[in-house]
Amino acid sequence: MKKYAIATVTSMGLRITPQDRMAVQNSNLFYLQSTSAESNVLNVASSLGKECLVMTKFVEGSPMADFIKRQLRARNIRFEGKDVPQGGPWGYRHQFNIADSGFGFRAPRVWNDRAGEVGRTLSADDFDLERIFGEEGVGILHLSGLIAAMSEETTKCCLEVARAAKKYGTLVSFDLNYRATFWKGREEELSAAFSEIASVADILVGNEEDFQLCLGFKGPEAGGKELASKIERFKVMIDQVREKYPQARAYATTLRQVVSANEHLWGAILWADGEWYVEEPRPIQVMDRIGGGDGFSGGLLYGVLSGWTPDKWLQFGWASGVLAASSLNDYAEPADEKQVWDIYKGNARVQR
Repeated sequence: MKKYAIATVTSMGLRITPQDRMAVQNSNLFYLQSTSAESNVLNVASSLGKECLVMTKFVEGSPMADFIKRQLRARNIRFEGKDVPQGGPWGYRHQFNIADSGFGFRAPRVWNDRAGEVGRTLSADDFDLERIFGEEGVGILHLSGLIAAMSEETTKCCLEVARAAKKYGTLVSFDLNYRATFWKGREEELSAAFSEIASVADILVGNEEDFQLCLGFKGPEAGGKELASKIERFKVMIDQVREKYPQARAYATTLRQVVSANEHLWGAILWADGEWYVEEPRPIQVMDRIGGGDGFSGGLLYGVLSGWTPDKWLQFGWASGVLAASSLNDYAEPADEKQVWDIYKGNARVQR
């Protein structure tokens, strides 16, 4: 019996968003939450009662670090990580993500303030990998391209943690999550590192551009912006990816077309165990779009952990993404499985 359903390597930070869907520049009231793309993926399973683990780093004595720890406990997520001295006012800190939700045709805007981020110094030596993966056991290790590309230290950390996970038979999930600002000047190094992680991954998540820019694939010719053409191009892309990374059991991505900040067309596609599964895009109402992709990945992994068939993985992932987009928090926090399945069925009737 494995102690942890999902574990991840991440750099925890803080997200501040204006109240009442106001824009950042004309607000003076903000909502504070603890965040990271990777911990957001864990939140579906943790909300539904499964033990999950964040492997991270904290600033010693920081009230923001204490806030993050309290938030993770409230979200039923365990954590391990060293507390390191701040080193004075100009030393280490936890990153700030400053964002608004947008409204109508006013698009959401996100500003990352990451100077001095303590998570950039993460090392595999910070953790007892033999105990975590060998003795306690982990069902799935989830990594994302955000933490894998953040610094030379985090790149090396993710590689070593992925190797340890495979040594003990843990499934590896890798969301490529390309960010041009993280890759600038490190293209060759990161291409090699991402290729190695992809070579041990059982589940690969990313859109067409992610596979091209992270792993060097040449995508098919663009056939327009329509979601239908995106589906066909993704299928052609994954046929190429499967030839190079045949060990993966599943490849997936979301499909999003923005009608307005409040309404999207939301779909998803999955190749698993030799079959294609498609959730055709449907209109969804959006409170805050940030975290929808993480919710999708979290729901997908929950389906894998639950032993469901791949069509159910995709359905649960699609609906978990919708749930995340219906919240001002940037993660999905289902009350129970029924709530997610009701979303999938379009059942918004009052529950008494």
